Amino acid sequence: MPLNKMLQKWFGGYDHITGDLWGGFAAMLVALPAAIAYGIAVYAVLGPQYVAYGSIAGIIGAIALGMIAPLLGGSPRLISAPCAPAAAVMGALAAEIIKTGNVSPANAVVVLMFVGLLAGMLELVYGALGGGRFIKYIPYPVVSGYLSGVGALIILSQFPKLLGLPKGISVMSGMLTPSHWQGPGILVGVITMAGVLAAPRLVRAVPAVIIGLSAGLLAYFGISCFIPELRTLVNNKLVIGPLFQENGSFAMMLKGQWSAFSNVRMADIASLLMPAVTLSVLLSIDTLKTCVVMDTMTRSRHNANRELMGQGSANIVSALLGGMPGSGTMGPTLVNIGSGGRTRLSGFLEGIFVLIAFLMLAWFIAWLPIAALAGILMVVAWRMIDFRSVFLLRQRATVLDFCVIALVVITAVYFNLIAAAGVGMGLAILLFIREQIRGSVIRRKIYGDQISSKQYRVQEEKELLQQYGNLITVAELQGSLFFGTTDQLFTEIEPDLKRSRFLILDMRRVQSVDFTAVHMLELFGDILKEREGYLIFSHLLPTLPTGQNLEAYFNQLGLLKLGRNVKIFLTLDEAMQWSEDQILDEHRGAQAVKDQPLGLAEIELLREFENVNGLPFMKACVVELSFKAGETLFRRGDIGDELFIIRRGIVRIVLPLENDRYHILTTFGRGNFFGEIAFLDRGARSADAVADTDTDVFVISRVQFDEVSRSNPTLGVMLFARLARGLAMRLRYTDAELRVLKEA
Repeated sequence: MPLNKMLQKWFGGYDHITGDLWGGFAAMLVALPAAIAYGIAVYAVLGPQYVAYGSIAGIIGAIALGMIAPLLGGSPRLISAPCAPAAAVMGALAAEIIKTGNVSPANAVVVLMFVGLLAGMLELVYGALGGGRFIKYIPYPVVSGYLSGVGALIILSQFPKLLGLPKGISVMSGMLTPSHWQGPGILVGVITMAGVLAAPRLVRAVPAVIIGLSAGLLAYFGISCFIPELRTLVNNKLVIGPLFQENGSFAMMLKGQWSAFSNVRMADIASLLMPAVTLSVLLSIDTLKTCVVMDTMTRSRHNANRELMGQGSANIVSALLGGMPGSGTMGPTLVNIGSGGRTRLSGFLEGIFVLIAFLMLAWFIAWLPIAALAGILMVVAWRMIDFRSVFLLRQRATVLDFCVIALVVITAVYFNLIAAAGVGMGLAILLFIREQIRGSVIRRKIYGDQISSKQYRVQEEKELLQQYGNLITVAELQGSLFFGTTDQLFTEIEPDLKRSRFLILDMRRVQSVDFTAVHMLELFGDILKEREGYLIFSHLLPTLPTGQNLEAYFNQLGLLKLGRNVKIFLTLDEAMQWSEDQILDEHRGAQAVKDQPLGLAEIELLREFENVNGLPFMKACVVELSFKAGETLFRRGDIGDELFIIRRGIVRIVLPLENDRYHILTTFGRGNFFGEIAFLDRGARSADAVADTDTDVFVISRVQFDEVSRSNPTLGVMLFARLARGLAMRLRYTDAELRVLKEA
């Protein structure tokens, strides 16, 4: 591939090179000291002789992450480097390894490398499987508690370095024994922390870490004027010291570590899996959290899954080179953006600048005071602790969230981060269940005497449905139906099971259903069957957000098997219409009555015409027509002035939509009229009319009716008055149903 096309693909061309150069350089100034500090925080636990190794591990991690993650990741401008969560997890693991006494420090280095390697592989898997969107859904109290615990652990681990405590003395014991303190180190650390904290108020152009580290270095060399032994690297415990042993090299060190990989057994890998999972999840969360903040600042959108794959690849390379694992980091990223970084080239250049600094300034890095690096880490860790969570105690609704944060922090500090991860995930499940059961799974519950189907009934049928409609209960369900919400569902439905015969469950807003919920639905069906009732489902979506096919799932578990009084309808209106028909069939008499075509004198709209001898006149302008099921009576846009009155059958009024879709406005049955809009204003039809069953109708033409009414004006007044009354009754029913739906 030509160079210009390669640059265009990876870095967006040449347009932003100047800004990316400054952004990458400024980010390096922030990332490098922190990376060294994180490396020392981990490997110094293995012994003083591993302090220099820790600084190298931090630098190698910054180089590998800085150069590889931008090339493969999905977030331009993001700076990747060793981070605090990695230091906390790896440091805690190193301390646990040394505490057992079964592993030598040299082998412990290999174990830590292997954990970083596994964590990188897991991140790669998360991204490949589309896990980026799921990691974001870990509850904030769990993340806040975990990060606060990480901050607390880092502060506790850095106190011995700040105070210069001898190895083997506990933090608490060392803090209570001033005789063990190293005054020069404490002074350097305190001045460094003061510099980091005061820098934003003094100079915004220079990163606070650089100001603090410079202040610590000046303090150290100032003190060395009075203490000559501080001016040498030999046996100087206050500085990092030479990065490589005499006659040693990075290549020799790496070769020794790779050869040690052959000693790792499957049993060792199994024991390291949980720390690796914990580390990978923390690094993923830290990366994606930084990406979200960066998106807000730059009005861009990151690719979470690609970013995880890029971070995983970078961590794998870092581990193979003996470097620290890391993530997309907030501080260097914000500095990069503020300094002009515009593309992924800025992140790549940050890694290049770290490499140059390592090659050219190794002698200078050896003089960095350990207490100064400890001070930087303590400030970073202090800012990680979520002190605002204390305000959650002000309201009862958020007390549990505070308890989650506190419990995760306590577990991390008094046990370890692995245990805190387990506690955090367990509490995440509890928080999810709490949120699910906090709101009702029943969005709305209404009854058949409050609403009706879209099929307009004659007055006698309406009166029957008003009298017996409470035998129909409609419950619109929402959310997840699972073991945590089934008891709530049963409690709210139980009173209706004792009274209703038709329980309609509308499932359009249901997110998922588990086995416990299906068992509860079976119980509903059994109770209704004892009263010759039916359990009815509407809107059983073929695919829920979880990918679940409800009808297939119900079939598999036997809920829809023969013998159960369970029915499924595509829409809620169809379920209502079927239930109403069952009630009407039972209470209005013989079934055959509704199948007989109505005569002109039996039509409610024309019932009073017989009293004024108007029916003979009406017969002169009425035509009888018949339509087969599925046949169209008229279409939207057709020109016509006829009024239709149904003698027998059912007609649906359908509003056609785009892409062959449609919406059923209403359904008319025996004795109802439709087409009145065109009859009144003589305009085009506003919807389609389709025969749902074999249908017989009376058709009254407006032109012919006007001719008849000229000789008998009373007929015109009566017909329009009856039309107005019928339309008014429809509006009243509609208003009543709308009020019920809004109040339910």
